[in-house]
Order: sequence, then C-alpha cells, then structure tokens
Amino acid sequence: MKISREWLQTYFDTPLPEATVIADVLTFHAFEIEGIEGDILDVKVTPNRGHDCLSHRGIAKELSAILNVPVKSDPLRAQLPEFPAVVSMAVDATRAPVGAAAYVRGVKIGPSPAWLKERLESVGQRSINNIVDATNYVMFDMGMPTHAFAADTFKDGDAIRYGIRCSKKGEQLALLGGTAIELSGNEAVIVNASDEAVDIGGVKGGMRAELADSTTEVLLSASKFEPVQTRKAAQRFNQRTEAAKRFENEMADDLALYGIRAVAELVREVAGGDILGYGIARTGTPASRSVSVSLTKINAVLGTKLGEGDVIEVLQRLGLSHVQMGEEFTITVPFERLDLGIAEDLIEEVARIVGYDKIPAAELPPFASKPEVNGNFFAMEKTRETFMGRGYSEVITSVFADKGERIVANKVDGVRPYLRATLVDGLRAAREMNLRNKDLLGLEKVRLFEIGTVWKGGAEQIMLGMADEEAVSELPLDGNLDAIAYDDLPISSTERYKTFSRYPFIVRDIAMWVPIDTDADRLRTDLAVWAGSMCLNVRQFDSFKKGERLSLAFHIIFQSFDKTLTDEEANAAMEHVYTSVKEKGWEVR
Repeated sequence: MKISREWLQTYFDTPLPEATVIADVLTFHAFEIEGIEGDILDVKVTPNRGHDCLSHRGIAKELSAILNVPVKSDPLRAQLPEFPAVVSMAVDATRAPVGAAAYVRGVKIGPSPAWLKERLESVGQRSINNIVDATNYVMFDMGMPTHAFAADTFKDGDAIRYGIRCSKKGEQLALLGGTAIELSGNEAVIVNASDEAVDIGGVKGGMRAELADSTTEVLLSASKFEPVQTRKAAQRFNQRTEAAKRFENEMADDLALYGIRAVAELVREVAGGDILGYGIARTGTPASRSVSVSLTKINAVLGTKLGEGDVIEVLQRLGLSHVQMGEEFTITVPFERLDLGIAEDLIEEVARIVGYDKIPAAELPPFASKPEVNGNFFAMEKTRETFMGRGYSEVITSVFADKGERIVANKVDGVRPYLRATLVDGLRAAREMNLRNKDLLGLEKVRLFEIGTVWKGGAEQIMLGMADEEAVSELPLDGNLDAIAYDDLPISSTERYKTFSRYPFIVRDIAMWVPIDTDADRLRTDLAVWAGSMCLNVRQFDSFKKGERLSLAFHIIFQSFDKTLTDEEANAAMEHVYTSVKEKGWEVR
C-alpha cells in the first residue's frame, strides 16, 4: 500500500523523520518496504495485519509505538454518537455482518478542495469529484471502504430503503465503467428500494445508482462484507479493487460504524448538505476481548531478561490498556486488533517493539528423545540417492490417468479423470520422449526412475518405478529396502547440469574411412571444431574394420540458443566438415 509521509504527519504534532528513516524503522519492527519515491512509501502489509494496517491510521499507530511518539488524535478512539435512524435496513447477516448507511441531502457535486485532491493523488488515486473523493479518502485514511449512491433509487415514497442480500443466479448488473456481468447467485449485492442490485458488495459499484453532476441527495454505504465471498466475487469478475482487498482481509465490525460517520461528515464538509440520519443493522455488539501473558512466559519464549517495566512500556506505546496481577498482564484488546488472540500474539508485540535485534540468540534445547525416522521418507531418500548416483534421472509424471479405480470428483478439465493405479504408463511415455531426444541430451542410454503414489486395490501406496531401454517395471516402496537390488543397478557416470535451448535441434550423420590407428575420441573432438559454434554435441554410433582401414560414424547435433536453425545453416556447417575430412586425405562414405 502506498503511504504518504505528509498524510501520516497529520496524526502527529511532533515532526516525523524523513521517509527513508520511516522505512527503516517499519522494516525492523513491522512491515517490509517495497519502494520509496520522494515522501511516498510502498508498504508491504502482511495478511495478519490487513484488517487494521491497510490505512494511514494503522501505519501511524505503528509508528507511534515504534518511535514512542504519541498520536494527537485517533479516529477509532472517538466516542461514537447516536445514529438517528432514517434509513430502513434489510441486511442478510451471512453476507454482511454489519450494514451501515447514511442519508445526506442538499449536496453539490463538484471538484474536491486542493488538500483532498492532493492527498489522494499522492498515493496514486485519481481525483473524480468531491463525493467520490471523500469515500476514497476514508478508505485510505482509516481502512474502511465506503461508497456513495444517488439516493433517488433507494426511495420508496417518503422512506429510504437500503438492502444487502445474496445475488440471484443469472441476475444482470452493469458495473461502473460499463462492464456488464451476470451474477452467479453467490455474491453479496446492495439493493435499492425495488430490490434491484446496484453494487457487488465490497467489490464494485454499479451504474444503476451512479452519481450524476445534478445529484443533490446521496446515500452513503460503509457496510462490512463477508471476506471469503468478497474475495471470490472479486476474482470471478476480475475486479481486484482497493475495497475488495480490504474486505477479503476481514475487518472489525465497529470499523463500519466509524467509517459511516467519517464519510458522512467529510461529505458534508466538502460538498455541503445535511446529514438527515443513518441506518445501522448488525447481528449484535461484539464482546470485549482480553488476553493474558506472564513475564516468565515472555522471557522464556524470547530468551530475554525483560523486566516488568519493559513490558509495561511496550503495552503503553501500543495503546494496550492492561491490568497487572503479580507478573501476569491481562490486556483489553482494541476492537480493531483482530490479530491479538493468544499469549504468543502479545509476546510477538513485545519482541517487535523492543526490537528483534535486541533479542539474544540462543541454542535450541536438546531433544528429550531420539527423533523418530519415518520409514517411507527414509526409503524414498535412500532410493533417490542411490539411483541418481548410478546415473538414473528422476521423473515426476502426472497422477491422473485415462483409467483406474478411483475417479476424481469435479475435475476442472475432465481430461484423464482417474487417479493412476500404476507408474508404468507414465514412465513408458517419459522413456519414449527421452529416447527421441537421446542424441540431443548426449545420452548413451536412457535410465529413469520415479517414486510416486498409486491408488490400487482400494488403498493408496508408494511405488518405485524403473525404466531403461529394455523394460519398464515397478515395485512397492514400503520402507523395506531389501526388495530393491541396488547392487545390481548398472553404473553410468553422472555429469554436471547444463542449460538447454528451447529451440529445435538438427542431427546430421557422417561416416568415413580413416587409418586403422586413428583415435576415435580425438576425431570426435576435431569434428566438433570443424562443425562450428552451432555444434552442440558429437556422438559416435558405429565402428568396424575392413582390411587396413577403419570406418567410424558419428551423429553431429546442431542447435542454437537464439533461434530455430534452418537446414541450409546445418548443411553449410556439414560442408565445412566434409572439406576438413577430405583435407586429411580421408574418404567420406
């Protein structure tokens, strides 16, 4: 998330350090920084803190604790007012645990004031108008996505009706920007007074309730949507919006209440009008949460010797109110900190605010007993090491097959719908592919093995499959290595890994009569030189004597790392080989 240093400064009376210093302290105590551009930091907020730190307020609270500088005001600690009910709410709690709306009349849509426009543009957001900018500002400031609708579509006579329900399969919705979609029956949708969908809840607004320049009455929404369905809807319709990013990370229920008040008051400030009232629908007030941890446990987990004063200072800097009984600290968890649930969460908070660099390194205690060795794992590693040491190459083939005992339910592509009952079929296909490319790979023989699971006889079993140029076979690998005759395996030497080209290769053969005492290995080296830079490999495949002459035959493999070679290029290289052979006085057969 892009964070503006100037925006952060509005939370503090004390001047903040430069952006590079802020980046350093956040990196060592909270989040990685993916980049800095001027006074803008790109902060990589971890998923466990997405509920409260995808906002300037969240990052300001982190800096307050790390730098030990108090914030001058916290929008999530203000007393919530009474919400006069003027909006009739009909909210499906399984799709939106909290529904919150506000009705504002008498607004004037126009350009945003300079400060609002500059704040949004500093974090890469285009200014649209004062109403839309106000909703975006609240999202980036306190982390609560909000949206503004033209209020007329929510009117039912003198009543204002706002609803959230599950979509209907096949229901049509035109999104802002003009994209038309068909709903699947799983999305949350905001609906108007006629029960028509006007918005994919938590993802994207629709054109049916779009603001116009002439709009003077708006209905504001700051509802909390269920995270899993929000994420799926955003993926389904390729709408990875800033709002969806926040909803899918979960958020505290009460954040919707703070958000609806903040956006209503900001709209009134920048666009005028009167807040006529609100609509709030929620399943209940969340219970207060508390977590306890002892000083002894903190030091035992961290390997530190912190005192009571050290822990108290950390809790105060984090704004965590607590009660102490002896060495036990019981913390009242702020409503927005969904990540604090067990003692270890508090220990982590102490560690990162004190500083991980202040925690001494310590050796792990010895095991109380000898660790158990998993028989299957040992057998797989022993087999893998032995086969590779003997020149075999490991392959991993697909677990799906055209036939078998177990069919895969709901397989996406429907191709090869069974789980394999044998390794042989996959190994045989892998062997054939390697045989076709043996010349390119420079292999004398193809030797493959695979360790994999099969489903046969109503059971799941780990098997060892072996393939060479003569046969393909398999046997159970059940932790008992006695069944595998390792000593009978042939030895070819292994070679170092070399990069390969993704372009096709060309093979040309040459056979020649040479003197009886000619060294075949030396000739193979000479042929590689004569064939030029496109020659990848030269392999001898035939030899016989006739009288005082020796016939030697070679495969010459050409391949480029830059392009697909043509026959003309390979032929030209071979002409140079023929010329060189004739210069030696030898006869090309």
